[in-house]
Amino acid sequence: MKLFESQHFFQYKWEQVTAANWQKYPNPISTHVVAVDVLAREIDEERQVLRTERLITCKQSIPKWLSVIVGGQEYSYVREVSEVDLPSRTLVMKSHNLTMSHLLSVMETVIYRPDGESRTAFKQQAEITAFGTWQRICNKIEEWSVERFGQNANKGKTAFEGVLQVLSDKWDESEMFVSEVGSTILKEIDDVERKTQTVIEEVKKLGTSAFTLSNR
Repeated sequence: MKLFESQHFFQYKWEQVTAANWQKYPNPISTHVVAVDVLAREIDEERQVLRTERLITCKQSIPKWLSVIVGGQEYSYVREVSEVDLPSRTLVMKSHNLTMSHLLSVMETVIYRPDGESRTAFKQQAEITAFGTWQRICNKIEEWSVERFGQNANKGKTAFEGVLQVLSDKWDESEMFVSEVGSTILKEIDDVERKTQTVIEEVKKLGTSAFTLSNR
């Protein structure tokens, strides 16, 4: 069994990172991920947890020597289960491969947690285990798998940074729009209140004048 570990910090709020996570694919960098399908989604209102199960479809080439051993398959499938925990402000994603799992097991855990007010800590860990009679071959498969996993992980972080940047610009525009609309509405309310108060004062004056004239 080989272990892969990675840590990173995204310079965005946890709420932004969590929201962007659902928009990560497709992207032009992680081209090996060709489809993401939501299989189930439920909310535990008591625990305030959003649980999502997804099927991730990947397509990428493998070395000829490995293809001879495990057989050639165009697509591979990964099952991912994630939980967004609002009280603890954590996003935990656990995934494992469905394709060729009897020959190679990849168990991955990803955790997003706030690190201050405007930064999110990312921790990734994967346990990669090859099964077979020949230990040397298993070691070679595990070594190749760790290397490929690391390459995809680096692509994934770079791609996610791009997604976060695009969504961040939209968030900023949205906040500016809401702010502008809010300011406009408040200004209009002030204008209406001011005009209403003016009308009330005019009516009071007219009422006073009419009362004075009727008593003459």
